[in-house]
Amino acid sequence: MNRILILIISGLFLLNFSSSFAQERLEKKGNKEFDKYAFINAREYYLKIANKEDEPSDELLRKLGDSYYYTGDYKNAASWYKKVYQRDTPIPAEYLYRYALSLKSTGDYSYSDKIMEEFYEAKGSDYRARLFDNNRDYLKEIELQSGKFTMEKVNFNSPLSDFAPTFYKDGILFASNRSRPQMEKSTHAWNQQPFLDLYYVSPDSTSEEISLFNAKINTKFHESTAAYIDSTNTLFFTRNNYFKKQYGEDEEGVNRLKLFKATALDYDWRIEELSFNNDNYSVAHPTVSADGKYLYFSSDMPGGYGQSDLYRVEINGDRYGIPKNLGKQINTEGRETFPFVSSDNQLFFSSDGHVGLGGLDVFVAQIGENDYVGPAYNVGRPINSKQDDFTFVLSNDTKIGYIASNRDNDAGNDDIYKIEQTGDLIVLCFQLLKGKVLDYNSKAPIPNAVVSLLNQNNEIVKTVYTDETGSFSFEEQLGCMQNYGIRVTMKHYENTEKNISTGNLPSKVIEETILLKKGDFVTGTDLGQVLKLAPIYFDFDKSDIRPDAEIELQKVIEAMQTFPELKIDVRSHTDSRAPEAYNLALSERRNKATIKYIIEKGNIDPKRLSGRGYGEEQPVNHCTDGVECSFEEHQLNRRSEFVILNK
Repeated sequence: MNRILILIISGLFLLNFSSSFAQERLEKKGNKEFDKYAFINAREYYLKIANKEDEPSDELLRKLGDSYYYTGDYKNAASWYKKVYQRDTPIPAEYLYRYALSLKSTGDYSYSDKIMEEFYEAKGSDYRARLFDNNRDYLKEIELQSGKFTMEKVNFNSPLSDFAPTFYKDGILFASNRSRPQMEKSTHAWNQQPFLDLYYVSPDSTSEEISLFNAKINTKFHESTAAYIDSTNTLFFTRNNYFKKQYGEDEEGVNRLKLFKATALDYDWRIEELSFNNDNYSVAHPTVSADGKYLYFSSDMPGGYGQSDLYRVEINGDRYGIPKNLGKQINTEGRETFPFVSSDNQLFFSSDGHVGLGGLDVFVAQIGENDYVGPAYNVGRPINSKQDDFTFVLSNDTKIGYIASNRDNDAGNDDIYKIEQTGDLIVLCFQLLKGKVLDYNSKAPIPNAVVSLLNQNNEIVKTVYTDETGSFSFEEQLGCMQNYGIRVTMKHYENTEKNISTGNLPSKVIEETILLKKGDFVTGTDLGQVLKLAPIYFDFDKSDIRPDAEIELQKVIEAMQTFPELKIDVRSHTDSRAPEAYNLALSERRNKATIKYIIEKGNIDPKRLSGRGYGEEQPVNHCTDGVECSFEEHQLNRRSEFVILNK
């Protein structure tokens, strides 16, 4: 081989080796920063690699996406997640979710839903996937809730982040990392911005008139999200793990968040750390119930459902109970955070796990007695947007409140908005049912048909009659995400049943058309065929009415109640696996049990019922004495029949 060619090849090899080694060093540095949650620093290293390499690794692309995702820049996150998604290699399910959520920031809800379909197929057990699958009409639900607030930016926002407004005396406290040249704080590695402090402002103040809150509460680290109890002059607030000049870290060297209580003294504040804090996980973002009995907060403590969950703990003076997770009605595998409880016990919180418009959305759920917390509903526009919307507070007396959002901010920083409620929110989900009963062939309306609404236990909830146009409706509210049945009976027509399932769209009206086929109660025929009854079976050597038999007997009762002239002969049978005399006696007991059930449960006149037991005399198959048959074959002969005598 030519020596010059050998030198050229050798030189290229050394160049590629050196470049590869440099890229590897950059990625290690980036990973080190990423593991410390220094996403801006990590991103700089990752971008140097991604912009030079033709095929950066899947892991690097995912972390690049994460570096934008965790700092609220969903548009850039979507662009990097897209590169991972378009590769041939399998993408982890969690990244399908993050990609779908990030896509909403671009307004492409249809494509986001497509990715969510894939997330559901990959991880259908995930509560976020099931919420999506159960609520495919989520945009319609959000529109039903939308328009209940007006909002405008306050005039004291800064160029950096301002959020976490909370009512304090005659003004509000809020968190901000606005620049203070006279006492500049260190920057936080997460987003390379100054640490947060608490500030006070009266409602009509300008940015020049705000004041830094108490110096004993504010430190050189983060202070944010506070909740004030006016009756006791007590303030709960969030701070980094830093107390009495002691800086704490978890086992991996991460400084977590903790909750503190500040009690106002004559000229100072007494500050104490809450007993359920822990160095190894964060406890943050407090709110207190109107009666002062419960403290709500967000935490990533072990045993939760997702990245952060909502909890509440009982307040007993200066002591606290055991924190209780609010459960899977509220918490998902994603982030549930920034709770606020209104005076009418409505829980507002932000989540990226429940189905929303993008980023963190604000949701509301009703709190009831005995630890009940209802399902969560999106608060809708304009409170929610394609970006992060959070730290919602509201006065029920004035209907005035505040919220923070990073919408309309090119730098991605948060601004505070003043809001006013103009309409009631949906906090309970119900649906209504109406419809028509028509002739199967002519499609003519059938008046005076009996329409019964059945619950999931096949129990009649309500019975109504169709009007002259064949229409019916139920005033009863149907619960969302439940199964019901409609049973229609009419003289000279076959009984008809239809199952319905309610979705998750509040106030939806379900409309059903029931078509009835001509039929009649012909003397000598089995009523079971007319009513389409499942066979009434008995357990071996038993005469007790089984639960499955009760369902069918209720249909017999309803027919006899609807048509008072109907009389039936009940005929009970056994299989052949016992002496003939014994079987005859057993069938008599079964016959009496069946007739007794119809009379007592349906309040039916005994004169309308007759019958007897036939023992093993009339088998429906070949299973007579001495013939070997299966359990199922023998069971076919253990039955009751209902023969129409007249009508």
